[in-house]
Amino acid sequence: MSDQFDLTRSAVLSFVENVDEKIADVQPEYFNNTIRWHVGHVLVTPEALLFGFPNHSENVPKSYSDMFNTGTRPADWQDTPPSLSELVSELKNQQTRIKELSDDFLKQELPYTLPFGNFKTYGDVYEMILQHENEHLGKMKAMKQVVDAL
Repeated sequence: MSDQFDLTRSAVLSFVENVDEKIADVQPEYFNNTIRWHVGHVLVTPEALLFGFPNHSENVPKSYSDMFNTGTRPADWQDTPPSLSELVSELKNQQTRIKELSDDFLKQELPYTLPFGNFKTYGDVYEMILQHENEHLGKMKAMKQVVDAL
């Protein structure tokens, strides 16, 4: 499974590492968020679902929860968001931690339920995370294309 995760996360990292910091906070018309928000969201989602962030994980700053969880938006941010390079570093660190998850861990039943899907184990969530990252990568690419055309 880690080969697929590496492919997915590497695609996200490659894209983000080539985004100019100046456009990371541009919110084009018809988009709910910014590229920076999507990058942070791609970070906090697996952190929450696999490591219990923000209550049971100190792998990333707790302030990221208020900025990047589902339902948040840049217009409501109270703190200065992290730079893209900081987020890239966090994504790389997380990639290592996710790759180190054991098969036994992935087979464990979830201690929580999600309001969508039929996820029973951490392995089920792991597979959903792959789809989730690809979905957000597509949104970021579309946003960049729009911003570049402005």
